[in-house]
Amino acid sequence: MFRNDAQCVGEAFRRGATRREVINRLIAAGMSVAAAGTVASFAETAHAQTARRGGRIKVALSQTSTADTLDPARGLNPTDQSRHFMFYNGLTVLDETLSPQLALAEEITPSDRATMWHVKLRRDVRFHDGSPLTSADVVYSLRRHKDPAVGSGARSLAEPIQEITATGAHELRIRLSEPNADLPALLGLTGFLIVKDGTTDFRTANGTGPYKCAEFRPGVRSIAVRNNEYFKPSKPHLDEIELFGIADEPARVNALLSGDVHMINNVNPRSAQRIISTPNVSLFETKGGAYIDLVIRLDRAPGSNPDFVLAVKHMFNREQIRRAVYRNYAVIGNDQPIDPTNRFFDPTLPQRPYDPERARFHLQRSGFANQTFPIVVSPAAGNSEEMAQLLQQTALQIGCNFNLQRVPADGYWSNHWMKHPIGFGGTNGKPTADIQFSILFKSGAPYNESGWANERFDRLLVQARSETDDAKRREMYAEMQRLVHEGSGCCIPVFASNLDAHVRQLKGLVPIPTGGMMGYNFAENIWLDQ
Repeated sequence: MFRNDAQCVGEAFRRGATRREVINRLIAAGMSVAAAGTVASFAETAHAQTARRGGRIKVALSQTSTADTLDPARGLNPTDQSRHFMFYNGLTVLDETLSPQLALAEEITPSDRATMWHVKLRRDVRFHDGSPLTSADVVYSLRRHKDPAVGSGARSLAEPIQEITATGAHELRIRLSEPNADLPALLGLTGFLIVKDGTTDFRTANGTGPYKCAEFRPGVRSIAVRNNEYFKPSKPHLDEIELFGIADEPARVNALLSGDVHMINNVNPRSAQRIISTPNVSLFETKGGAYIDLVIRLDRAPGSNPDFVLAVKHMFNREQIRRAVYRNYAVIGNDQPIDPTNRFFDPTLPQRPYDPERARFHLQRSGFANQTFPIVVSPAAGNSEEMAQLLQQTALQIGCNFNLQRVPADGYWSNHWMKHPIGFGGTNGKPTADIQFSILFKSGAPYNESGWANERFDRLLVQARSETDDAKRREMYAEMQRLVHEGSGCCIPVFASNLDAHVRQLKGLVPIPTGGMMGYNFAENIWLDQ
């Protein structure tokens, strides 16, 4: 049975148990010594902090547009995801170790080699309109992803779900087409947050989340007010959160330093020192699998020529990008999406070097030498212009000209991302290697940035998801990393830390590797120490 060990540990600490006693209890329950120590440390830290109730804050995020949505199935960017975590809950929620913890679910139990999952729901949860949460709401929410008309970004992840059946008012059964031991983690993603049965109008939000939607104006702002009937009695801590966008990063930083806002996201590393040196604000770093990548579409020229793609990949001076662009808030990438913190990262994959001569060779062989190609850059894809400028300098040395086309952040992800032969994309870290590969590299996936398709990769993806032997699974994921490294049109020079900043009175933040601002689930966890 899937259990909320961190919650149990927190209760043990509140009852006065010592750290040693808690670890012994977890070991007795079947947890390893290392894992028990990690969970105990987390609970002990959380217990040591006392949250204060009350206060209003303003949060300025980097991305907003008229395409903003209150539909969690269709959220694309951190602003949408932050908003959705305010108003909705999932069956699970991911903690700072990317372990899924129970949320709306009271129990999740696998059977039949993890092809069948039995879910029991909490009975003390109500939607904002006062109606109780039932299995019908969960069945409806999960089935929506199968409907092409919904346009769910999680549709590819939901494909293996063959049947969702209510077996009682607060119980349901999920049957998969193949085993997936990662299902509880998948259910913690924002796309799988639960909406009320039958909901089709998302002009407002009727969720179960810690805040109620008092105002939603796409491209302008959202106002969230405390849900006093929230099923977690100690949360949320704040009275109100106003969420809006400031696309320009210097303007965002200035708004924080001047006291106009309490928290901002997507801080450029060049601003880090300025923030660190300011007494009343703090920099918040989250390491993980986030990256901004140069995307070369393989379904059109020049990306349809493999030599051109290889030429560009060898033009990237990754160490220079890490040092000069990210101010060392990054680790070197290797044109595949699994970062070194992931347990399935393959350190034996040879690092693709910065090699202008090899780039020249492939460029000449591609037949595209001495031509000019546009690269679309935008503040929405953080540091894309700086990386493109470095690439432009190298390209000029070997007979290739890149013309930077700058477009505004507003509407970038809906109007430009994946719609040009060469441009920039990116992603936050994902909780599992399977999800990272499924969303971004599986053939036909909606966010397969370069349009890459590889039958061997697709077969391995299914096999690895079904494999319970970690050693065999590691071999499969290693081969998949090699296939992406060699064949995809995504150039991933570094894995960047997510940098956010906030006033020092704002407390409760812990890094969640799926993204900045606690994987954008900051709303129910933070408070003002005032």
